[in-house]
Amino acid sequence: MPPTTLASHPVPATTPQAPALSRRRTRVLALPEARWAAAALALFLSALPLHLAGTPVWWWGPLYAAVYVAGGWEPGLAGLKALADRTLDVDLLMVVAALGAAAIGQVRDGALLIVIFATSGALEAVATARTADSVRGLLDLTPATATRLTAGGGEAQVAVEELAVGDVILVRPGERVGADGRVLDGVGEVDQATITGEPLPVAKEAGDEVFAGTLNGTGALRVRVERDATDFVIARIVAMVEEASGTKAPTQLFIEKVEQRYSVGMVAATLAVFLVPLAFGAELTDALLRAMTFMIVASPCAVVLATMPPLLSALANAGRHGVLVKSAVVMERLAQVDAVALDKTGTLTQGVPYVAEVRPLPGAGTDEDTLLALAAAAEHPSEHPLARAVVDAARTRDLAVPATAGFGSTPGLGVAATVDGKEVAVGSPARLLTDPAGPRAKAAAGEVAALEAGGRTAVAVTVGGVPVGVLGVADRLRPDAAATVTALTMLTGTAPTLLTGDNEHAAARLAGEVGITDVRAGLLPQDKVAAVRERERAGRRVLVVGDGVNDAPALAAAQVGVAMGRAGSDLALETADAVVVRDELTAVPAVVALARRARRLVVQNLAVAGLFITGLVVWDLAGHLPLPVGVAGHEGSTVLVGLNGLRLLREKAWRPLGTETTGEARRARQSGGGSRPR
Repeated sequence: MPPTTLASHPVPATTPQAPALSRRRTRVLALPEARWAAAALALFLSALPLHLAGTPVWWWGPLYAAVYVAGGWEPGLAGLKALADRTLDVDLLMVVAALGAAAIGQVRDGALLIVIFATSGALEAVATARTADSVRGLLDLTPATATRLTAGGGEAQVAVEELAVGDVILVRPGERVGADGRVLDGVGEVDQATITGEPLPVAKEAGDEVFAGTLNGTGALRVRVERDATDFVIARIVAMVEEASGTKAPTQLFIEKVEQRYSVGMVAATLAVFLVPLAFGAELTDALLRAMTFMIVASPCAVVLATMPPLLSALANAGRHGVLVKSAVVMERLAQVDAVALDKTGTLTQGVPYVAEVRPLPGAGTDEDTLLALAAAAEHPSEHPLARAVVDAARTRDLAVPATAGFGSTPGLGVAATVDGKEVAVGSPARLLTDPAGPRAKAAAGEVAALEAGGRTAVAVTVGGVPVGVLGVADRLRPDAAATVTALTMLTGTAPTLLTGDNEHAAARLAGEVGITDVRAGLLPQDKVAAVRERERAGRRVLVVGDGVNDAPALAAAQVGVAMGRAGSDLALETADAVVVRDELTAVPAVVALARRARRLVVQNLAVAGLFITGLVVWDLAGHLPLPVGVAGHEGSTVLVGLNGLRLLREKAWRPLGTETTGEARRARQSGGGSRPR
């Protein structure tokens, strides 16, 4: 029985504002497959006691005939259409087998086959609908309407899909945020666990980003809309998982290719099972019954269903946790990776600089707080990331920042401003330390060299042209970076490689903090691609994780490219095979482990299907396999395989760092490193 895909049960809308009725969870009897299966079962249960009681055939005969119609018309019609396209569908073979059983007087057994066959199809449809529902359920998080503030200061309730970028909405306490945007004013605590995974509400104030569907607990917020409804984070998750569900993995494509040839061979074998015993004098009824039983048990329904349910379930589960895997092909490739290359800035780090060290110069007459306050005053009007880092550091220490005048900025060099009547300059040491012979300049040069050797970016501060101190700026390491590197090392058996365009000192310092020994620094985009190609030539399947424009070529060149979604560039997001929407680095090893489990389930399913088919065929050829037992065995294996694949829909199938046992990590590592690319 060919597997159903999410496309068979499409989500009625791919924007957050599907109508309420269209967003309800699928109910079993809402599916046509389930309704026809229920009708066939009810008719069979009505006919069976009449048949067993020995009543006249006209009492139970029409009921059995109705069973054949209710449970068999849809797969029979689909099979005939496929046959018209010169494709042999196993659904048609099942219907033919049931009709053949009825033709030799086994009406009850044929009806039983139809009932079990229809029930199996209904279970497949329900299971697939559950996969779709697990994604579609995200849409229920977004409110249907939002309070838009009008130009005159009024309020208007509008549908969320009517909001445009630049609109301002009001989010009161207890309401869900209606759009992705940024807080203009107000202070509140927002529960955004559905998007970021954070267990506690997060304080939000002016300038902070908020996401559609998150819950505002306290305080009213005025939010400026920054994305269209179709581009909300939740909508992107839904749309991309739906798109991915329409793809077929190489394993599935191979099985479908083999299925056609197998089905033709099975028909030929069925004819042989029927004709050979007849040639040796067997009874027509016995030969036909054996042939019909053989056709049933040899059908590759369970094999066909072995691949896609695990992969689709993994796609849906990853999507629920903010990882958009763009196709089933990518999910299979994720399971195969055995080497990882990580970008530095924005991937292992947060991509936000901060002041790590404040070093006043001897004899300058300033302490750390005074030096930092002067630098913050000069940098305050600037929008440069380093300027924001200096100002934030002063705020963290609760320093009083003096007022400035005469601000000026030179891109790439620094800023200058008048602070308390003195000319204060903050910027590149190469620009500001222009008198290397001066004693203060020599001391500053020594501090600069020490900071740069430690992987910091040095920023000089002068007052009246005389150096007074040096600031050491660094990029803040993600709190989960070291744990992620450890997890990826356990999964692949090899520590990740660091690929960065940053200087060697900064790269080496960060690599030491997270446990990476293979460091490639000072790389241009083409150098990153060359590093990936080098590992691939060595027989490795490489996963690259990055976020910037300069990472896009490497993401495209790798076996699998994963982009950090929140800070990632548009080019990186488009090029990558998967996107971590919630910007959680720990999601990378989690999705690799999920892909490995999906592949193990595919192998399990193929083994179970092959075992059932082989056992039932041998029983039928070497002995006497009763038709009801053959039907139950064949359809039972199909249902078992389908349900086994859907185990990955469960919440506990997504295992963040620290929840896997050592044995699980070892099996994942072995499953990922046992083969090499062709």
